[in-house]
Parts: sequence; structure tokens; C-alpha cells
Amino acid sequence: MRGFRRDLLSALTERLYDAWMAEFKSPLIHSFFCNDPNLLRVILQERPQDFPKSARMREGLAPLLGNGVFISEGEDWARQRRIIDPAFEGGRLRHSYPAILQAAEAAAGRLAPGPVDVEPHAAHAAADVIFRSLFSIPVDQGIAAEVFAAFRQHQEAQPLVNLAAVLPWPRWLPRPHSRRTRTTAARIRGLIAALVEDRRAQIAAGRAPQDLATKIMTTPDPVTGRCFTPAEMVDQVAVLFLAGHETSASVLAWALWLLADHPEWQDRVAEESVGLTPDFACLSGMTATRAVFREALRLYPAVAMFAREAAGPERFRDRDVPRGAQLTVSPWHLHRHRRLWDRPDVFDPGRWQTEAGKASARRAYLPFSAGPRACPGAGLAMVEGVVMLAAITGRWRMEVTADRPMPVARLTIRARDGIRLTLTPR
Repeated sequence: MRGFRRDLLSALTERLYDAWMAEFKSPLIHSFFCNDPNLLRVILQERPQDFPKSARMREGLAPLLGNGVFISEGEDWARQRRIIDPAFEGGRLRHSYPAILQAAEAAAGRLAPGPVDVEPHAAHAAADVIFRSLFSIPVDQGIAAEVFAAFRQHQEAQPLVNLAAVLPWPRWLPRPHSRRTRTTAARIRGLIAALVEDRRAQIAAGRAPQDLATKIMTTPDPVTGRCFTPAEMVDQVAVLFLAGHETSASVLAWALWLLADHPEWQDRVAEESVGLTPDFACLSGMTATRAVFREALRLYPAVAMFAREAAGPERFRDRDVPRGAQLTVSPWHLHRHRRLWDRPDVFDPGRWQTEAGKASARRAYLPFSAGPRACPGAGLAMVEGVVMLAAITGRWRMEVTADRPMPVARLTIRARDGIRLTLTPR
């Protein structure tokens, strides 16, 4: 069990890269591993109300996220999405672009020549984007810096929280949280509460910046007419920080390593980076950079696996699925499935311009989930990824070291011993 908990990706059978579905049954858990695109469409898009998020995952994340949109269900979730979604509509990305560009330029400026582990830098950069976009402050400033430090402590206290849903555990037994986990979560939430209260006062005084926090806090639910309470806003900010920081950091670090390992694509991104300007429209010309980031999301999806539960009995691929069974969706396996992708383990950003690649993406590409519960910040994440890659690659030439990073599933897919590159100025 110890080895399984430390490296779930390599512990799972190789057959999952070919299988449409697999059943796992033990005295503790009954689960179905779903790779069939038709099943995934039913679970995530056609009948999501019949397959709510796993209670195990909600329990694992509740100390930090409360009842935020990532783990809430039913009408609570629907009301939260009605308030949050308008802040991330396509037109709003233009408003967030200056904050993303500033964070990317700051990230490129913090790097230095020589060997470097890019994972901590990616984490810093992604957190900077969140705080600049949400609260118009850099992550190095005031309470934002305290939240970032506290979140790193929380990760150390509970690095496997997202795997709570796929590790054996009885449904009827609450999953315990260590005192350290509860303490770090409470500290983060207290710091966020201070940010929310300060913004509430700014809104009341008519001097709040028009960023994501102001947009979300002042948007009423079109059904009830109610805005988020301060306590509810703390939940949502915690969700946005967790989802927008940890996931983006993971993919950015892997994307940088992939570019270092494929210098021909690195040169193409560097060429496009010349066109990175304060004008949001410049992103339309960064086709190679966007393809690289999409391919990084395919090979190293931010979330390795997530789980749903069967609200009632089902019949999947001629097998009975009992009520309460766990349904595991694994972007890691789906994106590398041998029957769904051409050369699935090969880094090939060019695939996104081929008909075969586009067809595979329609069936088997879930970097931000799908259906009603798809990530509302997916558009912002894609802009962030392109801008970060362009800003960093435009300033630094990256080379791989002798050590190939080993992916492990933690809160996101991280490298066991970091991602080490050698940087030289361009």
C-alpha cells in the first residue's frame, strides 16, 4: 500500500491504456474505470445529475474549500455557477489579459542562468496570475504572499487529497484529516476572508478595481437575486486559487520540459514570442505556442483522475453497476489511450492541425472535464498557458538535464524529484 499511495500512475495496470472499462472490487471499494468515450459522454454530459462527484473527494477537499463550486452539488452548485460563469465569459478574458501578461513577464524575469527546478517557478507564476486577476495584486505583496506560503504548507500536509476518491476506503467511514491539514486550511481561509472583507469595503466605497473578485462579488444570481455572502465568497476564492494555481503550475512546468526536450518546437515558440504585446489580439498569431500547450495538457493533464458516483443502478458495457459504485475518469489514461490516439505517448503538437488529431480530441480530450461541470476558467487557463510559454521561451533557451522527470499523481501530476532544466539567455 505504501508504494501504491506514493505512485498511483505506475501502480495501475498497463492494460488500462487499451481497455474501454475495467472493474475493481474489494471488501472496501467497488469501482469502474471508464475509458469508453460513449460512457464518458453519458456520465459527464448527458446525465451528470445521475453521477455526482464522489463523496470521498468532497470530504478530502472540504477543510479548504468549504462548500465551494468545485465540490458542491445540486441547487447549491447550480446557483454558484450562475454567479461565477459570467466572470469567465469570452469577452472577460480581455480584461484579465493585462494581469496575465504582467505575471508572465515577472516570471521570466525571476529566472536566472544555469540549472533550475522549474516547478517552484511555475507555482509562483500561476499563483501570481490568480492574485493579479482576482484581486489586482501581485502574489509577492501583503496577504497574497501569506496565502501562497500557507498553501505550500497545506500541500505538504495533504499531498494526496485528490486521490482520496480512488484509494480504497469504505464509503461509510469519514476520511480523517490531520491536525496540520486542518490548521493550514483554516489559516488560508482566514487570510482569504481578510481579502474578501477588504474588497467588500472597496465595493461599498465605490473604489474597487474591476477585476474578477469584484465581478463575482457584485453579480447577483439571476434566479434568486442574491449575491454571495462573504463566507460563500471565501469558499469560491479558495476554489479558484486551488483550481487555477495548482493545475496551471503543473501543466506549465511540464510544458517547459517538453520544449526543452524538443528544441525544434522551442525555436518555433521563441519565434512567435516576438509578437507578444499588450494587445490581446496578438494571441491569435501564436498557433504553434497554443498547440504546444494543448499537447502538454494531453500528455500531462493537470488532474490525473477524478471520480463520480452512481446515484442509482446502471448497466455499462454489459456489466451491472450498483448504486454507490465509484466511476473513475482518468484523463491520464484517456489522453494516452492506444485505441483513441495516433502515437499517444509521442509529443507532437502538429497533431492538432490534422483531421485524425481533431477527431481524437473530440472523443478523448478532457483537460478541463466536460459537460455542465467543466472548469469555468478553462479559457483563462489556455490564455495563461500560451502567454507564459511565450514570455519565458522568448527570454530563455532551455535544455534538459540528464535526469528525466518521473510523473507522480499528487494533488496534480507532479515530478517526483522536480523538473530540472538548464537555462541560458537568448
